[in-house]
Amino acid sequence: MFLKVIACEVGFREVCACASRSVNRIDLEFLPQGYHDVPQDGSTALQARVDAVEKDKYDAILLGYGLCNQILSGIQARDTPMVLMRAHDCITFFLGSRERYNDVFTQETGTYYFTAGWLEQRSRASQVEIREQSAGMGMTLKYDALVEQYGEENARYLMETMSTWSQHYTRGLFIGFDFTSHLPAKRKAQEICKERGWTFEEIEGDLSLLQQRLDGPWEDDSFLVLPSGAGIERVTTTPLFRSSWRREPTTRVDDRG
Repeated sequence: MFLKVIACEVGFREVCACASRSVNRIDLEFLPQGYHDVPQDGSTALQARVDAVEKDKYDAILLGYGLCNQILSGIQARDTPMVLMRAHDCITFFLGSRERYNDVFTQETGTYYFTAGWLEQRSRASQVEIREQSAGMGMTLKYDALVEQYGEENARYLMETMSTWSQHYTRGLFIGFDFTSHLPAKRKAQEICKERGWTFEEIEGDLSLLQQRLDGPWEDDSFLVLPSGAGIERVTTTPLFRSSWRREPTTRVDDRG
């Protein structure tokens, strides 16, 4: 198969490693990490890239995003089928399955996750110029927009809560791979943990889910295949990343995470 991958730049090294081993031909495109912060803008940019894909050139478009702050809500397949991974966010990709992510999450809920890609993109200026106040976890809150949507009192509460986001974490967990072991990423993660008073731990990453996405088949419940003309109407989450993906017009697909 000839596949088009549109993914977040945070997973650049991991996606490229899997693409180099894939049985398929892969055309890679990466978007700036900052789009996670303002999902409406991220969805618009992602849809624009999907719409720009040449008709009849690829067998499928693979989107390298999870729920990621609702960035996939409203995404439409046009002339080429799309394949999405059912995942809360990219940490699922790096740990190899929703089940492993849930296990790691429940062991220590106050965990902040690091990868080499996240640290690399964090260290440079994003191409997205709309990041006014970041909570550090993929969410930018604009006070005026919050006031308009929730009222001044609620907006003030949300801003205060998100400004103290790091106080809710007690552990930093670095997800490592053999092909990133020579990079200074682990040391940077250790420094961040020390500065914030978190314990530091390391876990071995697992790219089996990413590899399956690039190799196929996409027949199990880790993936959602959208035929040409279909789209995601709404994505919702419940505790422990159980998600419902509603595919237009009426089909409902459970994430069973």
